[in-house]
Amino acid sequence: MNRGSGSGNRGSGNSGHRDAYGRRGGVNLPALRGHNEALVLDLLRAAGPAGLGRTELAARTGLTPQAVSKITARLGADGLVAEAGRAASTGGKPRTLLRLVPDVRHAVGVHLDRDELLAVRVDLAGRVVAESSGPLDFGAGPEAAVEAVVRAVARVRDPAGPPLLGVGVAAPGPLDHRVGVMGRVTGFPSWKDFPLRGVLEGRLGLPVLLDKDTNAGAAAAAGAWLRATWPDADADAHAGGGAGVDASASAGSDAEVAEVYAGGGARTCVYLHIGTGLGAGLWLGGGVYRGARSAAGEFGHQVLLLDGPRCRCGARGCVEALCLDAVARGDLPEAARIVGEAAANLVALLDVDRVLLGGRVVAAAPDVFVAGVGAVLAARALDPARPVVALAGAGVAQGAAEMALTPLFGHG
Repeated sequence: MNRGSGSGNRGSGNSGHRDAYGRRGGVNLPALRGHNEALVLDLLRAAGPAGLGRTELAARTGLTPQAVSKITARLGADGLVAEAGRAASTGGKPRTLLRLVPDVRHAVGVHLDRDELLAVRVDLAGRVVAESSGPLDFGAGPEAAVEAVVRAVARVRDPAGPPLLGVGVAAPGPLDHRVGVMGRVTGFPSWKDFPLRGVLEGRLGLPVLLDKDTNAGAAAAAGAWLRATWPDADADAHAGGGAGVDASASAGSDAEVAEVYAGGGARTCVYLHIGTGLGAGLWLGGGVYRGARSAAGEFGHQVLLLDGPRCRCGARGCVEALCLDAVARGDLPEAARIVGEAAANLVALLDVDRVLLGGRVVAAAPDVFVAGVGAVLAARALDPARPVVALAGAGVAQGAAEMALTPLFGHG
């Protein structure tokens, strides 16, 4: 049974009731079996190696115990669920705990940057088990990039390993996530209207999800609680789990970000990517917010300085032009201050819990950017409970892979 195609009800993630905290509930209808299975898998993923009992699964989903037993039996037969041990006895028979088996399926994430390509393969817990990187000339056009993606996926793919659910591809925007077509990327007109998703699906023979690099960054950052829940592969090795290790994010960063997302309920964050360009990914209401036309998050092209220097988008005084000019001069504190001013505008509009920073420029001087952006937010805060500024703790390629996993867990 191929659970990675996103077909049927499992991939919709829209069925079922939600409680007062916005959490999804199960539906006792045969037509929604795929949704209910995805809901159970999502809860087991969040529980980590410790697992959950069938009673807890029934309580959290709103499904009957009988329905949960049937669902977990099917998932167990598919190898997706295994026993995690027994819960401590409270006087009766100890409850059997169930857990997700992370290494039974994998997914690939690819980050197409303007001058570099990074591909990772992850397990169901989002842990990196293989990666490959190399130079990329985005300006050489879409055909050359497609060949580079095909080669990168082949390098990280394990023909003898678990089946791949799909490939997530993160690319510079604008693009239309809904149909998988590139827009007019600033400075790269040859990409306009190129059907990247469809072309790659034909070449790879796998489901492909295309999204902006900043949206993938937001998904990676917001999913950091999972990497804190599944800290290493040894936790599930006794049941035949995989050998994956998250090679690109520190445990400390993941634990710090995880604090915001643990405990249920929707959380909000803004992921700011500072690399060869500037952009924002928005995690609002428990998911990536893309806007009606997949155009949300053009953070770098808000104007901060009227009649300022010309930006490559054609406008003057854009955040991107001002920031990258400061980076080129070697004035990173000034670059951080500029990003902070633009971030403060975004925070005032969206009232987010956390501002997360990523990208190669940030990676070169993380303390400078965290301190610089934080200082501006503190100075401009209209509310004492201002958002915390932190490193994202995971890369865009990981976020692209996370997006490829989402249909299995009912979020696609």
